[in-house]
Amino acid sequence: MEHKDELQTIKRFMDLSRMASRRGIVTFSNFLNTNELNLFYQEAESLETGYRLSGGYAFAERQMIAFIPDALYYEWEFPIARLRFCPSHAKFAEELSHRDVLGALMHLGVDRSRIGDIKPDGTGYVVFCEETVSEFLLESLVQIRHTAVSGERVTDENFNLEQTFEDMDGIVPSSRLDAIVAFLTKHSRSKSVLLIQAKKVFVNSRSVTSNAYECKEGDVISIRGFGKFVYEGSGGETKKGRLKINLKKYV
Repeated sequence: MEHKDELQTIKRFMDLSRMASRRGIVTFSNFLNTNELNLFYQEAESLETGYRLSGGYAFAERQMIAFIPDALYYEWEFPIARLRFCPSHAKFAEELSHRDVLGALMHLGVDRSRIGDIKPDGTGYVVFCEETVSEFLLESLVQIRHTAVSGERVTDENFNLEQTFEDMDGIVPSSRLDAIVAFLTKHSRSKSVLLIQAKKVFVNSRSVTSNAYECKEGDVISIRGFGKFVYEGSGGETKKGRLKINLKKYV
């Protein structure tokens, strides 16, 4: 079943690219998760068009693909809406989590593929979604758990969502992926190799199954169950020839 779903996902990419090319219009995917983005990158060279990705803000995990024909005669933008949901009465509000917000959205019957990232911004949660469902969400999402909430559109003027990171420094034998994964997961190298071979490690949204992959500065490493990290490179070597590395963890 999983293989069948993957084939259907790839066919959808090809169909959208073909449609964009033949009609001379930009077509869009839904929001894609890490697995789907990995499939896309595997097939990207077979597309009939160019492409761009966006999740509505820098560092977005769930992203939408725009398939762009060569001869385009109009300006376009991603059909992504930004909605902020805040407690209607802060004094009586519960402490809400990402899971609470997502659960409330799913309870409304909205398909997960129409929702992008959900990020706290200090006053509430910003929900990235397809423009086509934005009005429905603003009208329908009025409660999360036992907390009454109200929603509003987030304009460029009042949008200031910044990804926060936790600095991490370490010492590893080399910049090979298995060594970096072992450091990040606190597993042995052999267990880290199993994680890589099980396709649970992604570099720049692509599944990497070779433990010998050499990590490069700026690589974004995602490890299922452990988080997402930016490899910032080496800060030199120890006297014993081991590598001093710097990373940032998405928080």
